[in-house]
Amino acid sequence: MAEVQIRLYREEDHEEVKEVFTLGMSEHIPSSCMHVLKQPLVQMFLGCVFCALLTSSKSILLPVLAITLLLAAGRQSVNYIFTKYIQVCLEKDLNHIQQTYLDPPLACFWVAESQGRVVGTVACLPAETDQNFLELKRMAVKRTHRGQGIAKALCRTVADFAFERGFRGVLLYTSVVQTDAQKLYEHMGYQKLREFSVPETIAKLTNFTLMEYRLILKQHHN
Repeated sequence: MAEVQIRLYREEDHEEVKEVFTLGMSEHIPSSCMHVLKQPLVQMFLGCVFCALLTSSKSILLPVLAITLLLAAGRQSVNYIFTKYIQVCLEKDLNHIQQTYLDPPLACFWVAESQGRVVGTVACLPAETDQNFLELKRMAVKRTHRGQGIAKALCRTVADFAFERGFRGVLLYTSVVQTDAQKLYEHMGYQKLREFSVPETIAKLTNFTLMEYRLILKQHHN
């Protein structure tokens, strides 16, 4: 197993960091599609369309074709939502990491490097909702390098950074479809504080929720 080093972000890492993030987010498209299909409202809608077309056409071909087209359109919609989200993240901070994460004294951005390549990322900055907490952001590890403890090391790096600067703890947000991330955070001592709906209508209709996790650092337990 190649040695992995956690180090501060450098300007020459920029394209690789964006690639790790984009690939990581794109991996959630299939699980998001499955999540949508499991929703009772969606299943009822597809069932009604199928039955209505079957009754009116007296043929199995038309309803099957219609459902196939609806599923394809649904997948394209999920693709579009994720593509749009990735673009928003790039414009918000990943296109200017230095200014967002390295210039401010209470923010930071790290990469995990293996054999000269960026294989993981994590960042943090003061939480907007609570100034006593840092927010963990942009956690991603390449699929080829998972299972090696890299994500745990990145989590610990953020916790140590927060501890050294006197923060009460670390908070983060993840989505209902990111089950591996949820397991990782819970293993690292994070506790789920709340689950809430994304404001967009499509997210509410498909029960696509976000979860807030918090880690209370040891020096603040008493």
